[in-house]
Amino acid sequence: MKAQPRQLALALAHPESLTRDDFLSGPSNAGALRLIEAWPDWPDRMIVLIGPEGSGKSHLAAIWAHTAGARLVAAHALEEGRVPAALATGAVVIEDMAPGLFDERALFHLLNLARESGCFALFTARSAPSGWPLRIADLASRLRALPKATVDAPDDGLLRAVLVKLFSDRQVVVDEALIAYLMTRMERSFGAARALVSALDAEALRRKRPLTRALAAEIFRPS
Repeated sequence: MKAQPRQLALALAHPESLTRDDFLSGPSNAGALRLIEAWPDWPDRMIVLIGPEGSGKSHLAAIWAHTAGARLVAAHALEEGRVPAALATGAVVIEDMAPGLFDERALFHLLNLARESGCFALFTARSAPSGWPLRIADLASRLRALPKATVDAPDDGLLRAVLVKLFSDRQVVVDEALIAYLMTRMERSFGAARALVSALDAEALRRKRPLTRALAAEIFRPS
């Protein structure tokens, strides 16, 4: 079992850059990136982007939203009466869709109105809609029929680059020794990378020490 960092200090949030230039591509997300960049030549005007938490779905959605002029709406905040406003620019991102966490009637209305008005829509979710227990049968069938792009778990090369970027977003310069040390001890996911970088940065700030391999080894040393 992997050791966890101890005595973590609270720290302010560090916003990440979500531009195309800052998106790190690898085998796990290359297909999804190609589809995003192919817009408006999509196989359908509506696409579902599927991947685990912290896998880069929001970054891809932000890239597309900037290009297409799309509005970004959290799935849980979608309301039937606000659907026309969500589609006002002709493109919309509905983020973090999950069964039971959105208004089915509102989403069904959005799908219908988007089709009627020729709008584009990008939906992000952690799992494919085909397995969702939805009450509205027509909504379930329409979601299942939408083209899907998948973001998979990162390979080592991409995960290494993500770690460097996450530290850079916090204006923390790290060396290869630290990255190599972390790569042997962390879960292979973007979500784990984000949590690890946040925890290590907070602990380094608490101890008022630079973040090095030696410090990381102290933090991960079993009690």
